[in-house]
Amino acid sequence: GLCLLVLRLFIGVHVFLVSCALPDSQLRRFIVRVMCSVLGLFVRQNDPRLRDGSVRVYIANHVTHFDHNVVSLLTSCNTPALNGAPGFICWSRGFLELGAAGSRAELVDSLRVYSSHEGNAPLLLFPEEAATNGRAGLLRFSSWPFSIMDLVQPVALQVQRPLITVSVADSSWIAELLWTFFVPFTVYQVRWMPSVPRRAEEQSEDFALRVQELLAVELGVVSTRLTAADRAEHMKRLRHTALLPFAPGTWPGSFLARPGGLRVPSRVAGAGPSAAEDVRVAAMAQRVKEVLPHVPLEVISTDLAQTNCVDTTIANLLEGRVSFFPESKEATTDLPAPSTSQAAAASAFQGSMAVPSSKPATKHFAKSSVERHLSLQERKRALYDYARR
Repeated sequence: GLCLLVLRLFIGVHVFLVSCALPDSQLRRFIVRVMCSVLGLFVRQNDPRLRDGSVRVYIANHVTHFDHNVVSLLTSCNTPALNGAPGFICWSRGFLELGAAGSRAELVDSLRVYSSHEGNAPLLLFPEEAATNGRAGLLRFSSWPFSIMDLVQPVALQVQRPLITVSVADSSWIAELLWTFFVPFTVYQVRWMPSVPRRAEEQSEDFALRVQELLAVELGVVSTRLTAADRAEHMKRLRHTALLPFAPGTWPGSFLARPGGLRVPSRVAGAGPSAAEDVRVAAMAQRVKEVLPHVPLEVISTDLAQTNCVDTTIANLLEGRVSFFPESKEATTDLPAPSTSQAAAASAFQGSMAVPSSKPATKHFAKSSVERHLSLQERKRALYDYARR
């Protein structure tokens, strides 16, 4: 793989120079396509006769950072640069530079003006707005690509690669390019689908949903309602979890050895992903327990299994979204001794339990709904007072 990488880096420079020197034509696409096969990029297409010459907008699913380059080897098309500032990098990657658009509406207006000129190449747009591996489902299509023209042609893309996965979330285009040169070959399958016109009085959202369903059926995947923003939020949470000090595989020795720290048995440390997940949840529960010593550990672990976040669980417990009965002093005698600030907070909490009302919170399920409501209000008030202290 390293030998292929070094060799293909030199060949890739020649491919870039040839693609820049030759004008856009059938001859140029043939030469570049043959040279790309030496780089390990093989492009196949099904039913090229379905490609409609009158269509000004192609709609494709997004799999890799080089989908627009692959489709441009088969037909003349341009993909506008939506992310990143215009410049040499944007131009060298084959994106269409439209300038810095102030809003999405201005971008749509610019693309409409561009498509109105017959001499310009068709637009290739990716409504998913984020690349996925294309094996599970399609992200929800944005509606703005379907506001440009009333006739679009879907293009189904599938990518296969041995040994190494095709698309890795949060990976840069440079890393994907190097992995493409490293593996023996990468096969792009392009399937042209019949053109889809807009129905009478059909909104852009409905038009986008209809094309998304057609592409999902063609690819054999699920048409989801997850957006690119949901994907970005998921990746942010994954990065946050990986940076936590109690993440699996990053246990600091000081935390494991200190008094009150979670001691991981040796048989659990190497028991697989499920055991590592249990250890991580137990560590998070221990942290919540240090902040809220009166909350039962079972309640904390149950809520952590849903939220997967210490701060969110603490907020749920303090704001009363999770109901529980406070533990007695006898139940908490086996806990590690709290610090001075924690002891003061605990004593303040115990004092606040008796101050708000003359009737203490019941530890059994009351028969009357009024009594249950009063007990709930007392616990919530006590938790708020403890959180303020």
